[in-house]
Amino acid sequence: MRLPAVFAAGDEETELGDLDLPLDLDRLAAGSGPWEVELGFGKGRYLLARARRQHLDNLLLVRGEALFLLAAVLPRAFASILHVYFPDPWPKSRHAKRRLFDPETVDLVLGILRSGGELHFATDSLDYGERVTEILRGFPGLTVERRGDLWPEGPRTNYEAKYVREGRPVLRLTARLAATDGELRLHPEGAAGILAATAGRRQRQPVA
Repeated sequence: MRLPAVFAAGDEETELGDLDLPLDLDRLAAGSGPWEVELGFGKGRYLLARARRQHLDNLLLVRGEALFLLAAVLPRAFASILHVYFPDPWPKSRHAKRRLFDPETVDLVLGILRSGGELHFATDSLDYGERVTEILRGFPGLTVERRGDLWPEGPRTNYEAKYVREGRPVLRLTARLAATDGELRLHPEGAAGILAATAGRRQRQPVA
């Protein structure tokens, strides 16, 4: 099976299978300063606008299934800001487990944030947004603020710009991760499932 590709600054493309994981991002993209991550950037409206305003030329693009990248490819606790805008809400109940924000996977999403890091989130699926709010408020050490207005610079995605023009409601959140000592944090609802999955593991018997 071919692993997803890494796209670094310029036109170079490298298969993840040819790199050590998790990725050494500081080696792959020259420069210094805090990292920001946008998951599922669509047409790149916000990403490209930020790059132009700040004259950035060290963008790193990673293609792949989000939870796989979060679990195995990206390092832990490296990002100052994580942007997630209008992810697929998977509205059918049988598809709910595919959502990016779930009690059993939210630790992967928030695990790339360093102490004091922020999550910026928006969705037009209000039911899903309420569920995301509930999940985030149950995560240890996370403070969640529901925004009542647009971002300071205006819409951040093409979807958001369209919905603002049409007068459709959008739920926006900003969440901040408290200082940590490096311990693994799990959502209480998700931890129960993880523990249940490992509780039945049998110890290997010694060979005489």
